Amino acid sequence: MRVLIAEDERMLADSIAEGLRAEALAVDVAYDGDATLELLGVNDYDVLVLDRDLPVVHGDDVCRAVVESGAHVRVLMLTAAAAVRARVEGLGLGADDYLTKPFAFEELVARIHALGRRARPADPPALQRAGIRLDPARREVYRDGRYVHLARKEFGLLAELLRADGAVVSAERLLEKVWDEHTDPFTNTVRVTMMKLRRKLGDPPVVETVQGVGYRIT
Repeated sequence: MRVLIAEDERMLADSIAEGLRAEALAVDVAYDGDATLELLGVNDYDVLVLDRDLPVVHGDDVCRAVVESGAHVRVLMLTAAAAVRARVEGLGLGADDYLTKPFAFEELVARIHALGRRARPADPPALQRAGIRLDPARREVYRDGRYVHLARKEFGLLAELLRADGAVVSAERLLEKVWDEHTDPFTNTVRVTMMKLRRKLGDPPVVETVQGVGYRIT
């Protein structure tokens, strides 16, 4: 899942981003509304965590722009205003969910995951193919009944390949969904991480490279 944090309190924004990356999410950060709209225009996000009181372009206007664009990104609006009227106004602008500050990080994570599931077709309880079973909730992977310990990015790559259900997934798509905007698009990080994933999954190989196109699980 790829998430955009739009929050002008830099320490808070960076802290949220760090915590979400530890949850194996790809996270970008914008500190004002103009930068938020710019990132939304070039990247495909599943969830936007949007501070309502953004500078330069107000959060309300960002939310309106998202709704008018028809983008599939789900909007979780943050605000310091706890009044019911403020929450109603935010939802009326087109936000999908609302969270008041201060909030528990665990609740934020749960709400992001819930919105992410709504942003795309729901995953089954476990993703399975070619003897591999991946449980997104428990963050567990098994190959023919054998537990496989994966690092966060390896887990993310495998999840995207399993969701494709045998279709080819390009390296660019994997880079977009599993990493963030600070990753060099010309890097070989996908290839290196894929090599580690294949080694951990063991023999016989199940991840096929389609030359010049991408990867798939056969």
